[in-house]
Amino acid sequence: MKYIAVIEDDIPIGDMLEEILKKEGYGVMRAYSGTEALLLLAQKQPDLVLLDLMLPGLSGEEVLPRLDGLPVIVVSAKAGVDDKVNLLLDGAADYITKPFETRELLARITVQLRKQSAVVKDAVLEYDGLCLDTAAHQVTADGMSVRLTKTEFAILKLLMQNPSQVITKSRMLDLISQDTPDCMESSLKVHVSNLRRKLREIKDRDYIEAVWGIGFKMREM
Repeated sequence: MKYIAVIEDDIPIGDMLEEILKKEGYGVMRAYSGTEALLLLAQKQPDLVLLDLMLPGLSGEEVLPRLDGLPVIVVSAKAGVDDKVNLLLDGAADYITKPFETRELLARITVQLRKQSAVVKDAVLEYDGLCLDTAAHQVTADGMSVRLTKTEFAILKLLMQNPSQVITKSRMLDLISQDTPDCMESSLKVHVSNLRRKLREIKDRDYIEAVWGIGFKMREM
């Protein structure tokens, strides 16, 4: 069951939202102020947040930056374009103006949850017994933990994201630079060699193939 946090101080509106969401099969969490919302979300993390702006205590604008990592749909009577733009830039996933059509709100919720599911799915990469969790920054081989450096992790993630492709050295350096900017062409071969050794020690097989004069790819098993 997906859980949605309704952060709304207007009790009739909150009750209406709770009734609609429960009919759609969602679990509902309620908070009536910004301060209460932070306490609630510290105890249990929902899958999505419906956030009003005009809240007692901390306002919705003050709460929003503290909800990093959660999809937040702002539900507010503020209809100004500047308000919407600023909130979207500050991290809101979507914005719907009161009064709203129930079908539109439910559709926006469905879209955000679908995006969230895709992100979670993409966060875990698997290849013939290897499992790389991008969110937890962990790698396992047949369930056994493999300790990698930041650069080794970035290289393996790139190769597992493109398992059938040969990644040239220059392209690899370019693509991993965001995760590990200190890796240079002169040290790339050493990092790959260390990565191959660590994986071989766990699985007794070579997962990474060097394509002479071009770059690297995942070895077909």
